[in-house]
Amino acid sequence: MNTDNYDIEFSNFGNDDIIGQVEYIHEFYSYNLKNERDIIVWLPPSYSSSTKRYPVLYMHDGQNLFNPQTSFIGYDWKVDETITRLLNKNEIEEIIVVGIYNTRDRLEEYNYFTDKGKSYAQFIIQELKSHIDENYRTKHSADNTAVMGSSLGGLISFQLMWNIPAVFGKAGCLSNSFWIDNKAVFPMVKNSPKIIKKIKLYMDCGDCETELIEDNKNMYKLLTEIGYNDSLKWHIEKGGIHSEVDWAKRLHIPLKFLFGK
Repeated sequence: MNTDNYDIEFSNFGNDDIIGQVEYIHEFYSYNLKNERDIIVWLPPSYSSSTKRYPVLYMHDGQNLFNPQTSFIGYDWKVDETITRLLNKNEIEEIIVVGIYNTRDRLEEYNYFTDKGKSYAQFIIQELKSHIDENYRTKHSADNTAVMGSSLGGLISFQLMWNIPAVFGKAGCLSNSFWIDNKAVFPMVKNSPKIIKKIKLYMDCGDCETELIEDNKNMYKLLTEIGYNDSLKWHIEKGGIHSEVDWAKRLHIPLKFLFGK
């Protein structure tokens, strides 16, 4: 698929200044998971000067999203820069972003087929989303609630949307690890009731991600065979590899699909 041209500046990697208003929730405890993690909340430009309510994007691996100093490899997703650029071009609606930091249990938490994966889902729904909805001016409905992540974060985003569409109506799934548990995600989709869910799904993969690309292509093919067309966007990133830098470069594509005007 063709790539949208987008002028994003990567020369300031290493600069930990975050554009916009952010609030931190430190050591947010989960009774479902019996652990704690930090949460970062990015608020849209008009938040402090209006009474509007906003859609919410929940993103996994929260420490990798805004600040290279906290990111896994010293590069962040540049979420704040990308959203700000899109807003300045009037290409997306204003959104709240909730970055959910990962834990040492990431491998299990980011897989709905595990007990911890199901508990992670309940943590987001019962504890985190409830807290965000109570303390911020959010739009609560499924069509205003999205999840996004890459690799295992893409897998759990897909699983959450597919299994709990009444809560998560949108998902951005990048470089997805569909190989987990002997590719159990495929029979999960195949054996679902033949009802087209009211969802909006973005999927992608880099063409240099040789261990992932075929599984991602096959999932796209399966979904189109079931009947998902207008609600589905599939993108192959030419030269794309499995890294935060590459996900940052194409973040505008899922944002425009999920929240575009």
